[in-house]
Amino acid sequence: MHSTIGIVLLGFLGGLGTPEIILIAIVVLILFGGKKIPELMKGLGKGVKNFKDGVKGLEDDINQPDKKEPDKKEPEKEQNPEG
Repeated sequence: MHSTIGIVLLGFLGGLGTPEIILIAIVVLILFGGKKIPELMKGLGKGVKNFKDGVKGLEDDINQPDKKEPDKKEPEKEQNPEG
């Protein structure tokens, strides 16, 4: 699965050369300013980490054998005939 994402990403970036990447970096710098970019990257990094953790959790849930909880039956209460 990871290799497919890498191939798609590399295919997308294949059309971008050095001048295009520099132009995008300049536009981002102009739009957000030098002080805001580290905050944006930090937030982006946290988002990517959370996404990867979520995907890993789903993969773990899918790959583990089904564990069914035993039926929890309440013990029968003894009834006193006296009352």
